[in-house]
Amino acid sequence: MEEIFLKALVKGDSKIITKIYTISFPFVKKFIKENKGSTQDAEDIFQKALLQISVRHRKEKINIKSTFEGYIFTVCKNLWRRELNKQKNRVTNSEIVEHVSETRDNSLALVEQKRQELFIEKLNEISDNCRNILTLFFAKTSYADIVKDTEYTSESVVRQRVFKCKKRLTDLIKKDVRFNSLKEL
Repeated sequence: MEEIFLKALVKGDSKIITKIYTISFPFVKKFIKENKGSTQDAEDIFQKALLQISVRHRKEKINIKSTFEGYIFTVCKNLWRRELNKQKNRVTNSEIVEHVSETRDNSLALVEQKRQELFIEKLNEISDNCRNILTLFFAKTSYADIVKDTEYTSESVVRQRVFKCKKRLTDLIKKDVRFNSLKEL
């Protein structure tokens, strides 16, 4: 199904694109409205995401490992977070006209998406135990709660395990050939 959606975006198949909107847009709209946005913001971000996915698939044939709905939601979430950060860092001065390059912004969003894909791919390569504990850690679960949810006996053991698993994940990411091209610009 993911491949059908990707091909439809590239070809501009309005029937399937309408289906993509029907299935995925409500989730994106809800997320953006819950995070300081409007319906118009959600429409703009969704349109940007569709365009970005289409262009990227045309260039390098995206291989989606999750559902298309999850993938487009993640792209939209990243674009919206980037937009919020841009608004937060924007200084208002009527004397200065700000020139933001749309191409640069889209390029940065694409790099961010590729980083996330690399991270998820490598997270899936580590042991189930490490993946579980890091998922809890990245979800900001307290060490005390991690002890309750796992077989570990103390918070210090969990801290050590998190440290070792993060190191293993970092090493895997750094060994990947894509790592250098995705480092901070």
